[in-house]
Amino acid sequence: MSEALFENREYQAWLKEVKDRYARSQVKAAVRVNSAMLEFYWLLGAEIADKQKKESWGSGVIDQLSRDLKAEFSSAQGFSTTNLRYMKQFFLFYCDFATKLVADFDPAHFRHQLGGESSTSVPVPPEAISTMSSEMPALLGAIPWRHHVEIMQRVASVEEAIFYLEKTVKYGWSRQDLIDFLKKDICQSQGKAVTNFTNALPDPQSNLASETLKDPYNFDFIALAKGYKERELEDALAENITQVLLELGQGFAYVGRQIRMKVGETEVFADLLFYHLSLRCYVVVELKATAFKADFIGQLGLYVSAVNHLMRIEADNPTIGLLICKTKDNVVAEWALESSIQPIGISAFELTELMPKEFESKLPSIEEIEASLKDER
Repeated sequence: MSEALFENREYQAWLKEVKDRYARSQVKAAVRVNSAMLEFYWLLGAEIADKQKKESWGSGVIDQLSRDLKAEFSSAQGFSTTNLRYMKQFFLFYCDFATKLVADFDPAHFRHQLGGESSTSVPVPPEAISTMSSEMPALLGAIPWRHHVEIMQRVASVEEAIFYLEKTVKYGWSRQDLIDFLKKDICQSQGKAVTNFTNALPDPQSNLASETLKDPYNFDFIALAKGYKERELEDALAENITQVLLELGQGFAYVGRQIRMKVGETEVFADLLFYHLSLRCYVVVELKATAFKADFIGQLGLYVSAVNHLMRIEADNPTIGLLICKTKDNVVAEWALESSIQPIGISAFELTELMPKEFESKLPSIEEIEASLKDER
């Protein structure tokens, strides 16, 4: 009987449905548990701040509370003095903005992202700090506690924190992913490229495309000597394509480099070609090891048009061009883009340059410096 069921298609389909349903229930349960814990942390952080302010208990109350809670709940985690201080910081960091967060937050969108229901708020005693909001926004409950700790330690404003909270929910970032993006400070660079997307792309692709591009891009994961050529830059990036994809951001898939396209009787070669999974379009990247020049727009525009004619299919959105230069004048870039009907973004890149080898050979070695110092002594 069991062997017959194992081979039965109807049973296998039902079994898959049961497994999927159980997996979804696990996600929902994890979200509820995390949200409930953070609501407790929010309330306790509010009470600690309130007691220290009104009762003048000072910092010693945290040490005493830690000892008492750990004595009562010996198997529980999270009652160290450090974590209790994080709870207070968690409340104080968000309390002045909690009302706005609650007002702006869409619970239906939140449930859709996580695949389940969620608690929306937790009441805080009215006698607590007068400037605080009375609710913890549901968005805060969607993020694991250690994610919150990393964000609070590394960002200066709540606006930046919300940026990383929303990205974590949207893309399911692990804590290491979050740390990597915090180190790259993508909040300050994402959506900053100069573009003509508003005029060249339909909504909502234009908004999403604008948010996708960054300025500047950080290429410090490669090492090049001063005076490097564009081909050297391209070679180095192609050899470190995993790091390039991380720097470009979520959704980019690498297609290839020096993509050959025949335009009439002429062959053209795109430096790097990507496909963006969310934008559903090709992204042609042209690299320039010099400052931006207006005539770069025409060259990249041709590549974008060629990809549209030769590679794009009906299901794809219009191809986007991304010009990454060593430096750029934003005014010149904006005015130059007004002449292009192709959707193009212009960004700069950052790269720590090494000293040319011919100069390195002329510098004294460490041994020579040490010998000179000994002679002077």
